[in-house]
Amino acid sequence: MLFPFELGIELSTLAILVAVAFTAGFIDAIAGGGGLLTIPALLTAGIPPHLALGTNKLCATFGSATASYTFYRRKLFSPGQWRHALVATAIGAWLGAFLAHWLPSDWLNQLLPVVVFACGLYLLFGKTPDVKSCTDAPIAQARQWPQGLALGFYDGVAGPGTGAFWTVSSLMLYPLDLLRASGVARSMNFVSNACALSIFIFSGHVVWLLGICMGLGLMVGAYLGARTAIKGGSRFIRPVFILVVLALTARLAWQHWFGLA
Repeated sequence: MLFPFELGIELSTLAILVAVAFTAGFIDAIAGGGGLLTIPALLTAGIPPHLALGTNKLCATFGSATASYTFYRRKLFSPGQWRHALVATAIGAWLGAFLAHWLPSDWLNQLLPVVVFACGLYLLFGKTPDVKSCTDAPIAQARQWPQGLALGFYDGVAGPGTGAFWTVSSLMLYPLDLLRASGVARSMNFVSNACALSIFIFSGHVVWLLGICMGLGLMVGAYLGARTAIKGGSRFIRPVFILVVLALTARLAWQHWFGLA
């Protein structure tokens, strides 16, 4: 079992990471994309790529579980309608995490900044579809398999932006409004986080104390964010969030590709 002090993490750095996790949990519960903050923060703090992915999965599971339960309690997600997506997401996440376990660290060092930066650009320039909700309309079952497998696999391999991709793709594929699509996204994100986490735990790629501390921060942020989203959302956060993401990933790219701190 690894602890933060064994990796040279000071208490001040730990406090900053917990604060980042709180912010990520709040934003993730509203629009998705919390991993776009936590993964760059972990990498910038000097956590090796495999440990960063596993630790992020641990703390993300705390946050996504809290947000998912909040949406479920408000009857904004019905598991029975999404059983195929739940199974497909679990299978995809296990396969993706298994692949990530075998990828060389050097590959992940080069890949993660690219993935996070690309996701940040997509969220910055992508347009969220405007779809009117119809609560009585049937939810297509066949579409859930490719959607769940693809996004579950992506979340297992890397993860940043998965919640946002779930929200956007659900708006495009089903008769949902933004709030119900967010409920689907939070629930599927919890499934893929938990399944991928099991692989990272088995392979020993989790910094437990750090992940639990960040997870508690994420839980509080996710609870407040989900309640805010249900009451009407906070879209003013989006541009600030994207700018922070782009700044963090630009620093990571500079650090990893040019060897500069």
